[in-house]
Amino acid sequence: MKALPLTLRGMMVAACALAGAAIPHLAHAQASPALKAEAAANVDAHAKMVANAVDQIFSYAEPGFQEFKSTRYIADLLEKEGFKVEFGVAGIPTAFKATWGEGGPLIALGSDIDCLLGVSQYPGTGKLTPMVAGAPGHGEGHNSGMPLIVAAAIAAKDVMTKHGIKGRLLIWPGIAEELLATKAYYVRDGLFKGVDANIFTHVASGFQTGWGEMGNNGLVSVEYTFHGKTAHAAGDPWDGLSALDAVEIMDTAWNFRREHLPVTQRSHYVITNGGGQPNVVPDLATVWYYFRERTFKSVADLYKTGNEVADGAAKATGTTVEHRILGYAAPNYGNKPLAEAAYENIKLVGMPKWTAEDQAFTKTVQTTLGRPVKPLATTVGELSTPASRPRSIGGGSDDVGDIMWTVPSITIGFPSNIPSMIGHNKTSAMAMATPIAHKGAVAGAKAVAMTVLDLMTTPKLIAEAKGFQKNVQFKEDTYAPLISATDKPAIWLNHDVMEKLRPSMEKFYFDSAKYPNYLAQLGIAYPGGADKDPTK
Repeated sequence: MKALPLTLRGMMVAACALAGAAIPHLAHAQASPALKAEAAANVDAHAKMVANAVDQIFSYAEPGFQEFKSTRYIADLLEKEGFKVEFGVAGIPTAFKATWGEGGPLIALGSDIDCLLGVSQYPGTGKLTPMVAGAPGHGEGHNSGMPLIVAAAIAAKDVMTKHGIKGRLLIWPGIAEELLATKAYYVRDGLFKGVDANIFTHVASGFQTGWGEMGNNGLVSVEYTFHGKTAHAAGDPWDGLSALDAVEIMDTAWNFRREHLPVTQRSHYVITNGGGQPNVVPDLATVWYYFRERTFKSVADLYKTGNEVADGAAKATGTTVEHRILGYAAPNYGNKPLAEAAYENIKLVGMPKWTAEDQAFTKTVQTTLGRPVKPLATTVGELSTPASRPRSIGGGSDDVGDIMWTVPSITIGFPSNIPSMIGHNKTSAMAMATPIAHKGAVAGAKAVAMTVLDLMTTPKLIAEAKGFQKNVQFKEDTYAPLISATDKPAIWLNHDVMEKLRPSMEKFYFDSAKYPNYLAQLGIAYPGGADKDPTK
């Protein structure tokens, strides 16, 4: 057995002395220290698998709805461990559910797996250099989450099997999270029916969890399509009706309207179709909006305002407009009993043991990019609570919120990235196929596995989690998604870009049979190559 961290060795010693006695300083009953030590050792035994998976998915760099190779890779790992895998969840080709076990509680585990358009970036370097110009890349670090979940699921399964612990696991991938486009459909189509609790993970530079209203915004993603009439733009423009004019008027009107909207709202758009060529009046033009706000009602109100502005633009130009919802995300809300139990496990695991090379890489990247210099954290922060968080004035979104309003859920942030990077940016990809990403995912897997064992062995914890959701969360708000029974996931998104770029990207796929890690395959030194151009 590999040497365990001191805290885990201490747990094993304590297990012999306590023989299952209650642990007085914990707020909730938990699994025995010995079981948790076994789970941690199991994750350590799978650390190479985790590292390979983190690097492999980074190399695939698949954006939302195009995660075919990434999800198949994860599904293969789970099938080898005895999980039953079914693809096509909620009508989404890349979405799957993997199930294992019988009897006992049903615990769901998931993390996102998609990447972002246009942020292709070599890992292990602080120089902004795309691997394939214009291609997608893991500029948020979603390549690390599902490898973590697989390791945690294997560890929990193996411990449960060895000790005859009844229970079931449901593993799911977060498809197209960057488009906020799937989890509401998972919920609508019953993926979480019968689930007792859900643990979600997300990459971070710290190791944390929290409960209550988490401070991010709900969202509705809407595509507005304007229809006009073509004409010769010079010879007889009076015979045309410009759909592009309608899009531009909508965008201008919305930008004027912003001043008179609550400060908590966030809204942004891109024109996805502005016409064909300048001398033809466009009869078709499309603009894609994200409307974000703090509550279910305020998201719906913002969406209503957007529709009114679109209708006004259509009337002003003599065109017509139709809209369709492409995605939805509920505000996030963490479950207190689950968060408190998970936080105890995060403290038991502690931060990864960073090397001098890890810290040197971090500093070099931050210095080279002109970002604030901040070392990798060496201590776990405090549990995030409504009292400890500053009052939110709006921000980002995550469609795990829809699951959080369906079954008791938490998000565990795990330390696989470095501080001071820019979100949705190439800088956030630089560490995501390095030892930092690998170690953070291993640490996160231990905390998740331990929390699963808590849930499987202590019915009181599940009862408390359900009671909190019913008596506290559901009294604060009511789940009210904007997708209808007839709305469908936008599975066509990103298809064309991957058809164009995948051939150029394939030569960068990680070959774990030939190389010990992805940096070795790319010929990048660690940490010495952090300020050098990897293409030279």
